[in-house]
Amino acid sequence: MKHVRLVLDAGGREDDIHPMYDVLANAAYVERATAMHWNFTGDELGIMHYVEGDVDSFRTALESIPEVRSYELTTAGDDAFYAYVRDATSEPLRELFETVTERPVVVVPPVEYREDGTVAFSVVGPPEELQAAIDRLPDPITAAVTEVGGMEATPGVLESLLTERQRAAIEAALERGYYEIPREAGHEVVADELGCAPSTAAEHLRKAEAKLLRSLLRRDGGD
Repeated sequence: MKHVRLVLDAGGREDDIHPMYDVLANAAYVERATAMHWNFTGDELGIMHYVEGDVDSFRTALESIPEVRSYELTTAGDDAFYAYVRDATSEPLRELFETVTERPVVVVPPVEYREDGTVAFSVVGPPEELQAAIDRLPDPITAAVTEVGGMEATPGVLESLLTERQRAAIEAALERGYYEIPREAGHEVVADELGCAPSTAAEHLRKAEAKLLRSLLRRDGGD
């Protein structure tokens, strides 16, 4: 079994795949989005997203997309929300999901919609089946393999919730003693490691800590 990290790129033609794909990858009011869980039945897709951005603009977009059959939005902190969306699928979207569902390949959530419009996620399976799935991706999607490893390389869900800058801030804070008692470093030290202003470092840490705590509490049965 192999773990492969993939980055999919539709070259700005995300709307050709599905209007919701375009919203999540390209909308100015979506700062970051991840697909956490989904159920694909062929003609329909039910999917839960975690989104950072403007919830009102997101709602307006959902209301204007004919393929959206129903949805529910739930606040998850400042400028963040969970979005359950039930979509009618398009032919390209069905082809995209069938590349995985028809093979012994497992997609490891979350699926990350990145600022450059690409989508990154991990898949696990036999090497030949992973390659076959990549070869079957529908036009105009192309795939780049950014990491290959064994099962131990599969990312954890908690870590995947963080942006690259938030993860870097947490790692710098841990290494420099920010979380020691008594504290051995402040926001200024973390900022120096990241090459940013102390206020920016503090914001990265605050958001990362909030995400990790919320996720841990939900996993342990909290609300």
